[in-house]
Amino acid sequence: MRAQRESSSLAPTLLLSMPQMLDENFERTVVLLCDHSAEGAFGLILNRPTTTAAAEAVAFDPPIEVHQGPLLWTGGPVEPQRGWILLGQPVDEDAQTQIAPDLYISTSIELLRKVIQETPVRTRVLTGYAGWGPGQLDQELAASAWLTVDVDPVLIFDTPADEMWDQALRRLGTGPGSLQVGQGVH
Repeated sequence: MRAQRESSSLAPTLLLSMPQMLDENFERTVVLLCDHSAEGAFGLILNRPTTTAAAEAVAFDPPIEVHQGPLLWTGGPVEPQRGWILLGQPVDEDAQTQIAPDLYISTSIELLRKVIQETPVRTRVLTGYAGWGPGQLDQELAASAWLTVDVDPVLIFDTPADEMWDQALRRLGTGPGSLQVGQGVH
């Protein structure tokens, strides 16, 4: 199923935090903006891995025994108990929503069980999300807190987390050293 988008929506896009972003939750982040409307915005931070296996963070009933599996990633500071599955290919059409070409999202516990047991390539299990109230993201964009870059699954899934922000900036033809650092945001 393809999500409906408003014509004024920036979603889907990648948001790159500017160096003056003072909020430690968003310093040097790459955020997949999934929804953007007059009611607010929703996104997932893409470059914050944890060292916890996703299987350890979820209490399945019946339990599953997995010796490996995907790591848990921090998707944002809002509702950290809430989980998201980001996929680079369709796995279960009834349990996922296409965000962009070759990018799908789900909250299905059945799909999560499948992902943890089988770990499809190009999969992220995230906890929490980034959220903005009505007009908040638009104000932050006007204050130059974020840059935008096109969504690219190669950047999302194939770039090491600690290099993603720099690589995304380079796609815009710039680097971290050339960004103007002004007053802090947040």
